[in-house]
Amino acid sequence: MPRTPGPVAGRSSSDGLSLSQARRIALRAQGLDTQRTDVAGLPRVPTMRHLQQVVDRIGLIQIDSVNVLARAHLMPLYSRLGPYDTGLLDRASSSAPRRLVEYWAHEASYVPPRTYRLLAWRQRQLASEAWGAISGVARQHAGVVQEVRDLLGERGPMTASEVHALFEADHPRTRGEWGWNWTVAKRALELLFFTGEAGSAGRTASFERRYDLIERVLPADVLAMAEVPEPDAVRELVAISARALGIGTETCLRDYFRLKGEPARRAIAELVEEGALRPVRVAGWDRPAYLHVDASLPRRATMSTLVSPFDPLVFERRRLLELFGMHYRIEIYVPAPRRVHGYYVLPFLHGERLPARVDLKADRRTGRLLVVAAHAEDDAPGDTSVALAAELRRLAGWLGLDEVVVADGDGRPARGSLAASLVGALGSA
Repeated sequence: MPRTPGPVAGRSSSDGLSLSQARRIALRAQGLDTQRTDVAGLPRVPTMRHLQQVVDRIGLIQIDSVNVLARAHLMPLYSRLGPYDTGLLDRASSSAPRRLVEYWAHEASYVPPRTYRLLAWRQRQLASEAWGAISGVARQHAGVVQEVRDLLGERGPMTASEVHALFEADHPRTRGEWGWNWTVAKRALELLFFTGEAGSAGRTASFERRYDLIERVLPADVLAMAEVPEPDAVRELVAISARALGIGTETCLRDYFRLKGEPARRAIAELVEEGALRPVRVAGWDRPAYLHVDASLPRRATMSTLVSPFDPLVFERRRLLELFGMHYRIEIYVPAPRRVHGYYVLPFLHGERLPARVDLKADRRTGRLLVVAAHAEDDAPGDTSVALAAELRRLAGWLGLDEVVVADGDGRPARGSLAASLVGALGSA
């Protein structure tokens, strides 16, 4: 049945959208268009309800272990909520009934339990969807896999280190293992995790996943859900992506959950036919775009915040370039002499622009937030350094750091075109 379009999706496709309109639609969809305040206009204290609202809006939170500033999964909530109690996320993912569970979505991600069930087709396609170190262990060490499965059933949540200790005599760690030098025990656990037999019961303080049988992780009502056929699941995942993006190309809609071309294209066509998506033109884009039926266009965007390299806003690099004119890549794995902007670089959102990017490091030993580099984009407005200084102080406070220093860990001045003015802005505050 055709859906009634929202205020933006109801526009004639012949009208098209300006780049500014597309940006504001995207920012509103991601919850990045306006600062969050309480009824008195003061910064609100985020609660579990606010966390749930962010999850409902963006659909997933990517997980990464890099901790040079803060764990990657903590930052998208900070960007949208401001300083919040990170224990909220821990409770949402570790305490029953869980609001978030881990699985391979964009990459390793937190997703709502019902979205987890939409990814069950991926669990059934081990040979084509998983990498060799996981799929191979089922053939090479079937006995170990069964023993690990039984072990989780008997003992409950266990880390890979704990499981490996029980198998080390027969399967010692070697330096010839694939990827991250995973042990046989770790590979067995990851196989069970991929196929949906095991899930994450939470993480330890050192960020190790605690594996448990999936029936002890998922809420009971989600476990009772009927299996969703793959075409229906893919269509629903594309719909989640489209709602979270507001507007996007086929590539954007596929990338959010790492969907393959033909199934995603069929899903997009069906969503267009039923009125959930509307084809539109965006000025300056050389490929078709799709507008979600619930997308809205704010009159202006006023948010100022730092955005993680793993934020949904920057998932798809071409989208970032087309929307904001920012050519961005993560340079963690680039040798230091070849890095252009730095090791862990966060774009700075100010209004509807990304006028700057900063390479940041939390020096927890000295209680300082280090700005190793600060670069302005070509169209950065005059108040960029002042706005960025305020955001850096806010971030430092959330991280429990006492001072913002525009320098690297050895005291050398920060690199980049914005460094000098940022020093002045911090000094005058």
